[in-house]
Amino acid sequence: MSSTESPRATVSSDERLRIGVMHGDGIGPEIVPAAVAVADAAAARSGFGIDWRELPFGAAAIDTHGTPIPDQTLDALSGMDLWVLGPHDSAAYPGGFAADLTPGGVIRKQFDLFANLRPSRALPGVAATAPGIDILIARENSEGLYADRNMAVGSGEFMPTPDIALSVGVITRAATERIAHEACRAARGRSRHVTIVHKANVLRLTTGLFRDVCREVAAEYPDVRVDDFHVDAMAAMLVRRPADFDVVVTENLFGDILSDLAGELAGSLGIAASVNCSSRQAMAQAAHGAAPDIAGQGIANPVAIIGSTAMLLRWYAGRTGRSDVLEAAGRIDAAVAATLGARVSTRDLGGTATTAVFTEKVLANIADS
Repeated sequence: MSSTESPRATVSSDERLRIGVMHGDGIGPEIVPAAVAVADAAAARSGFGIDWRELPFGAAAIDTHGTPIPDQTLDALSGMDLWVLGPHDSAAYPGGFAADLTPGGVIRKQFDLFANLRPSRALPGVAATAPGIDILIARENSEGLYADRNMAVGSGEFMPTPDIALSVGVITRAATERIAHEACRAARGRSRHVTIVHKANVLRLTTGLFRDVCREVAAEYPDVRVDDFHVDAMAAMLVRRPADFDVVVTENLFGDILSDLAGELAGSLGIAASVNCSSRQAMAQAAHGAAPDIAGQGIANPVAIIGSTAMLLRWYAGRTGRSDVLEAAGRIDAAVAATLGARVSTRDLGGTATTAVFTEKVLANIADS
């Protein structure tokens, strides 16, 4: 297999997909079931089935298992084709759990989900600040400046005295190569344009290495146009000329910030889908948080997690050649677009629909597809 080819995921022995589900905290138990129902309906219309396995996770798992991410959950994930993860509110966990690596972080690290793919695209019926935006941010997910992702043991932040705080940022050639390949392969399915984002004028060694290695990898894709920007200039360009960009590849912290900016430019973080993946495994996880202030009210917006689940199916189809799974992903995206285009949306997008009503409209559009 050449370096430019995408490794293929393992296909189940039968045609049904096995997907692990973790509802999470806050609004998670309201929006994740919506995504499950929508994916089930789309799969049925496309001629295949999904076996869902709910797994203990988050605050509820602390109550039942004494930890937010039990070993049995991690063991079960190994046997699934794909995973759907709801938002978690680890800052509100009791005792020492709030200071631990987040349960989502444990999964990312355990299974080396090195790529966080975050699309931002204006949708019908959603008031976008940048109506022409349609980009994919390929965020390196395993290192950088985040304390939970750059040390084998312990934290990348430390305090030699109570008045001095330090943080270690890590950029490696190996991790940069694999996210660069992911970005270039994604660009081949879009507009064949990759933008490398760095800060090599100041962080010369770390983000300079990231920029240079991305350029080396991109040379293996002569059909892909490549340019690069400093991160501050890129933020300005996203606001001023978002339609000029297609796939953006960057390190962890920059990717987190830019993807939130892009999500708001597209209309709201409430529609911001995301997957975390390796070459062989993937997990749907909306870009937004657990929103505990509206939990239990039935008004949460499920668009992001539904869109993340569609991304998950599309990722799997791309690795396995499953045209039926690809068709189901398309049905989901089309049904969400049709629902929003009919001005049916939740309160955060200016509408009046409850989570249940919005989901019912999406299901009706799938049934009519």
